[in-house]
Amino acid sequence: MKKLSTLFAFLLSIQLAFGQGEVAVPQDTASAPKDTTYWDKQFSVGFNFNQAAFSGNWKSGGVNSLAFGSILDWRLKYAKDRWSWDSQLELIYGLVKNDGQEQFRKSNDRIFYDTKVGYKINKHWGYFAGLNFISQFTDGFDFSDNANPLLISRFFAPAFLTTGFGFEYKPNKDFALRLAPFSPRFTFVTDTTLINNVPTNYGVARGETLRTEWLAFQIFATYNKKFNDNLTLNSRYQLFANLQEFSFETIDHRLDFTLIAKITKYVDVTFTSINVYDIDMTEGIQFSQALALGIVYKVSNKK
Repeated sequence: MKKLSTLFAFLLSIQLAFGQGEVAVPQDTASAPKDTTYWDKQFSVGFNFNQAAFSGNWKSGGVNSLAFGSILDWRLKYAKDRWSWDSQLELIYGLVKNDGQEQFRKSNDRIFYDTKVGYKINKHWGYFAGLNFISQFTDGFDFSDNANPLLISRFFAPAFLTTGFGFEYKPNKDFALRLAPFSPRFTFVTDTTLINNVPTNYGVARGETLRTEWLAFQIFATYNKKFNDNLTLNSRYQLFANLQEFSFETIDHRLDFTLIAKITKYVDVTFTSINVYDIDMTEGIQFSQALALGIVYKVSNKK
């Protein structure tokens, strides 16, 4: 596990270095400016705050509440000749506190990182090798019993590191489809006591902290569309099938999408949703959603 964590940190550090343009190339000072048109970098960070308050004699009813949210999205794209490199780091976190609760509770929590190297075969098809990582920042609780909340997740419990090697189809700039017939996945549950609260333990055996699924197939699709200057949709779908324990019930599905509507230059309305089906977590479909109005700062380069 230490080796995998080290590899992940190393890849991320390389990406950050390239993204900031820290890699120096000796140049003749008399030569023309360096061509960087094959790089495309985008960074955005947003914060939102929601508050509601009611007087003690407010007859329509209501609960005093405070809510905070944040989102960070960083993308780096490189394309030159037949080679390409695409990376994305997405961090989302939110808190809410209702009157009568002793402490804040999470309303959103996501860590997502994806990186991919591609090589074009023809206009629409190519080979690719990539990996993505999913986890969360802080402890998660089941509040079915408010007096005794149950710990059900935490940082790296679970965490999923999925690799993929295969073919990519890109018919246009908005849509991309990856087909990975070889896609090993590593599931981490670093807290060995979590199985006492979550019997499935996210697929990891009792007393173990890592599950490896070597023989697996993955579909990874993205659709990112800027409809106009004020409305943008970012969506992502992942299918993962363990071929060693294959059945239709054990195929994992995950759909993430974010809809951003710009109100002013720095104010956006953002709707985020996560939808998951994973029998190793729980039966049925899990979903979460959040709607927020907040301040967004975005930086991007133009080719």
